[in-house]
Amino acid sequence: MKTAQRWAIIGGGLVGTATALRLQAAGFEATLIDPGDPRRGASFGNIGHIAAEQCEPMPSPATLKSAFGRLFVLGGPLDFRARDMALWGPWALRFLAASRPTAAAHGARMLAHLLDDPLGAWQRLAALAQAPDDLIRPTGHAVVWSTPEAARRGLEAWRNARTGKARFRPLEADELAAWDGVLTSRPAGGIRFTGTGQVSEPQRVRDVLTAAFTGRGGRVMQAEARRLNPMSDGVEIVLEDDAVVDADRVVVAAGAWSAPLLAPLGLTIPLIGERGYSVQSAQHDWPDDLPLTVFEDRALVVARFKGGLRASSHVEFGAPSAPPDARKWRRIEDQLRALGVAFSETPDRWCGPRPTLADYLPAIGRLQAHPAIHYAFGHQHLGLTLAAFTAETMEQLALGHSPPAWMNALQIERFG
Repeated sequence: MKTAQRWAIIGGGLVGTATALRLQAAGFEATLIDPGDPRRGASFGNIGHIAAEQCEPMPSPATLKSAFGRLFVLGGPLDFRARDMALWGPWALRFLAASRPTAAAHGARMLAHLLDDPLGAWQRLAALAQAPDDLIRPTGHAVVWSTPEAARRGLEAWRNARTGKARFRPLEADELAAWDGVLTSRPAGGIRFTGTGQVSEPQRVRDVLTAAFTGRGGRVMQAEARRLNPMSDGVEIVLEDDAVVDADRVVVAAGAWSAPLLAPLGLTIPLIGERGYSVQSAQHDWPDDLPLTVFEDRALVVARFKGGLRASSHVEFGAPSAPPDARKWRRIEDQLRALGVAFSETPDRWCGPRPTLADYLPAIGRLQAHPAIHYAFGHQHLGLTLAAFTAETMEQLALGHSPPAWMNALQIERFG
């Protein structure tokens, strides 16, 4: 009897865990290798949004035009850690190249493919995991604005934006009254999306997927992978204590920490830790039927989870493991107070890095020079959104099926 092919997945975030489950369910012998700190990566503290509408490429002339006004020092969400300039400086040059009109058009085409059906992929994964019915919620979300002028500009921008298969409509005045119970002032305007969704809580999703993976015989190792040694018959994974794990195939899905594993193999990978900040309060009065809400003119998103109310903001470029900047938590909390949202005075504070490549497209595929090494990282703000789709893609690669031709553009070798 033929022994099942041994796969090792490095990284236990949502992308890695979903991939491990898919591979184990497909009949492979899968081992998930993760340092074990659930709070370290973006999979823990994100806002739980399945963002099918985010089809506008981040690198674009429009982004460059608006960047200065969005800087943190001017009250916006965008910041660059000065001491980490050696990291984000070269990355920024590649971002500028990706912002040219022709490159931005390519990014838009890729996002249209990637975001074709993220909710469907999640629903299929939830069924595979035999997850509770409320784990994935196809309930849409809302975008609101504080002033009539912000609402006018915001609605015009969304009407001119690519939103894929997601759709929206303006909210009527009586619908805006739904926020009266949680805000000091009713929003001046808003839109309601369909075709998007929310998870019951990101860490709960991860726990459910992990339980389904181990329930099928998958193995979880709490360890830090430090080096990959390609061999004639597979890959050696050297761990932090110099222990070695042998595998026939490897998937690098370590988020913002993926590049150091592949760089020794001759790859130039412009990956940055684009950090987000969130706060969560178990005490709140946000009703369960009020959707995830983007306060767009405040660069703030609020969502109710099983464990409490979470608010998130900020885009901070720098080292993924750098100490958090407490000013950013305070600004989120100030925004909540200004809105009148009931929230704890001592919330659970989190900071974590979104793994972002310079063209804001993920890297999904396998190495041309070392085909036993696969990769799935660089999903920027779409890690949760695309985790289930990415896992399906990795399963197809493992089964020997060729991905769609458009996915060739996601090969990591595109950076040279």
